[in-house]
Amino acid sequence: MSPGSYSTILGDCTLCPRQCHANRMEGQGVCGGGVKARMALVSLHPWEEPVIAGAQGAGTVFFSGCNLGCIYCQNHEISHGYKGIDVTDERLGEIFCEQQLRGAATLDLVTPTHYVPQIINGLFFAKKKGFSLPVVYNSSGYENISTLDLLDNMVDVFLPDLKYYSAELAGAYSKAPDYFQVASRAIKRMVQLTGAAVERDGILQRGVLVRHMVLPGARKDSMQLLAWLWEEFGDSIMVSIMNQYTPAYRAVTHPRLKRRLTTFEYDSVVDYALDLGFTRCFIQEAGTAREGYIPKWTGQGVAKAYT
Repeated sequence: MSPGSYSTILGDCTLCPRQCHANRMEGQGVCGGGVKARMALVSLHPWEEPVIAGAQGAGTVFFSGCNLGCIYCQNHEISHGYKGIDVTDERLGEIFCEQQLRGAATLDLVTPTHYVPQIINGLFFAKKKGFSLPVVYNSSGYENISTLDLLDNMVDVFLPDLKYYSAELAGAYSKAPDYFQVASRAIKRMVQLTGAAVERDGILQRGVLVRHMVLPGARKDSMQLLAWLWEEFGDSIMVSIMNQYTPAYRAVTHPRLKRRLTTFEYDSVVDYALDLGFTRCFIQEAGTAREGYIPKWTGQGVAKAYT
């Protein structure tokens, strides 16, 4: 995909379900994205799921901006505040190659939806230089099918969130009451694009790993999501049930979200998943709900390589 061809996409942007039709060649969309990919951090991240991180860590590339509006976002400085550095597609490709040279297990593209054209170009440049890591598309799950189809044969692993079953929760917490309707269709398409999850030497090579973070007061919503996933996919996908919720951003004063998850809330959701039959299921230990796990948005590795 050449810059000339994707200017048509960015000039009237409908990459995500917001369908904002922004001219990103001259300004920003609802997501905060413009014509160049903006990034806040390049790192080796040890705290992703083991099949994504491996021994050395996942080669995370954190993009700025987001097409959701989650009031509890732990990365709000970059997702809502757009903190970051703009890079060319060529530099993006260099960054991908640098992550491979550092020994990353995978290339982990975090919040990539609004930069799909730039990422495709970056991968094109990287592959000409020998890039070969599994490419992980780490997103909110709020995706257009047409955008996912652009990634066919470009992305190896989809790592979507599945946040809400309830339209009420999705509207109140992420300004997206249609979230489950959109995300469920998107995850079905992701599975069609990659097939069943396949590992080699403990690293996911192809497939879908669905993440769900249990929220305070919403364990029954979590159970509805897990029941849907099991009914649709069984053990052909992987699932990660996360207990790392920490009140952040606007959630610190929200009546339902200003507290952390209880042990009962998390354990009851995990027990439900196991009772359904999930065996390819990642479970987090206690103590992961800490601000210390949130990256520092230093811009490391964006403008130039770090050592």
